[in-house]
Amino acid sequence: MIFNSFGSSSQVRQGLGGNVRLILSGAAPLASHVEAYLRVVTCAHVLQGYGLTESCAGSFVSLPNDMSMLGTVGPPVPNVDVRLESVPEMNYDALSSTPRGEICIRGDTLFSGYYKRDDLTEEVLIDGWFHTGDVGEWQPDGSMKIIDRKKNIFKLSQGEYVAVEHLENIYGGTPGIDSIWVYGNSFESYLVGVVNPNKLALEKWAEENGVSGDFNSLCENPKAKEHILQELSKIGKEKKLKGFEFLKAAHLDPEPFDMERDLLTPTYKKKRPQLLKYYQNVIDEMYKSINRK
Repeated sequence: MIFNSFGSSSQVRQGLGGNVRLILSGAAPLASHVEAYLRVVTCAHVLQGYGLTESCAGSFVSLPNDMSMLGTVGPPVPNVDVRLESVPEMNYDALSSTPRGEICIRGDTLFSGYYKRDDLTEEVLIDGWFHTGDVGEWQPDGSMKIIDRKKNIFKLSQGEYVAVEHLENIYGGTPGIDSIWVYGNSFESYLVGVVNPNKLALEKWAEENGVSGDFNSLCENPKAKEHILQELSKIGKEKKLKGFEFLKAAHLDPEPFDMERDLLTPTYKKKRPQLLKYYQNVIDEMYKSINRK
């Protein structure tokens, strides 16, 4: 629905009770166009904040009446110190002209540690700095923009956490596939994936189902993609995955992930930032295709 008049905006405001002056969003990021839209139709300040349980909730909050902070979580609150730490394996440099790196927080409101888990505490609390696992980018006005996640756990747009390596281990046991990369982000409510299908298994399926073509063309065939998705869903149901953990779309790549394309480390671990860069157009097209349905 699009509101084109002040009367319509007034109706939205009255629908919220008539007295709303400020709306604060947290947990998962708002897309910039959604934030701007809400400011118009609610006739209220719409702000984004950022914090964690370990930091006693809010550590950043954007400022009212400052449109330059649209799409950011604003500057730090006064009771914490914040710095960025470079993440060279993801090509984030905290000392570059546009500083990017892992967000680290220090202050009296931080937690003292995880209960009976000194090992986890030592991982994230280093010299008094709490390492959040989130990657941020300082803006010229002093606000922070969350741009990535260092750890392989992220939130979908509805606030559900996804442990992507856990899902890849489960889906990796699907008959007929050699490898899988699962992707999602905080602006989408569902997951997609890139699959390296097993050549012999896919060709056998094609022969049994009257689908013609060589291996490369089979990977482009919508019927083959649907078959792989069904196989992934089958094992997901067997392992009792939650609804948001199922893949909504899959791209079949006949060429296995490799070090030559900088998609794997020498120990064959997935290089997720590089995978996203390499398959960005594929990912975008999958989300567009799903949203059109």
